[in-house]
Amino acid sequence: MLQVGEVSRKLGMNPQTIYFYERIGLIPPPHRTEAGYRLFTQEDIDRLIFINHTKAMGLSLDDIREILTAKENKSPTCQTVYDCLQRKAKAIEETIQQLQILRDELLPLINHCQRNIDCQDCTDPDESCAVEEDPRYEFHRACNAWQNTPATQNVN
Repeated sequence: MLQVGEVSRKLGMNPQTIYFYERIGLIPPPHRTEAGYRLFTQEDIDRLIFINHTKAMGLSLDDIREILTAKENKSPTCQTVYDCLQRKAKAIEETIQQLQILRDELLPLINHCQRNIDCQDCTDPDESCAVEEDPRYEFHRACNAWQNTPATQNVN
């Protein structure tokens, strides 16, 4: 059995994280010495390793709790894990789609600004980078407002 400091060093965890997991019920209260020091069994350490691993995969503490509860209750753990992983995969896909939309919006703006930077014929190189108004881009409204440039096109 190991004390919290030994467990935290072994797993690379902050002791406060271990205390937090105990407080919120992700790990059961560990055994204690007569002096009140927490003692962790290998089972406790394995549980903490599982929590760290699933958290690193992006699962929330609620998802982890759901999986651990299913295991403790002898419920169909595979179904619970499957459901949690499916939710996470769907959330990742949605995030990827949002980031791709954002990238597609940023690239033309970056190119526009680069053209202004590279412009050899510009009369005032210190002039602010006016963002072209294009109905494909939501970003231009914010830029125009920031640059105090009136919008000439109506964007839906």
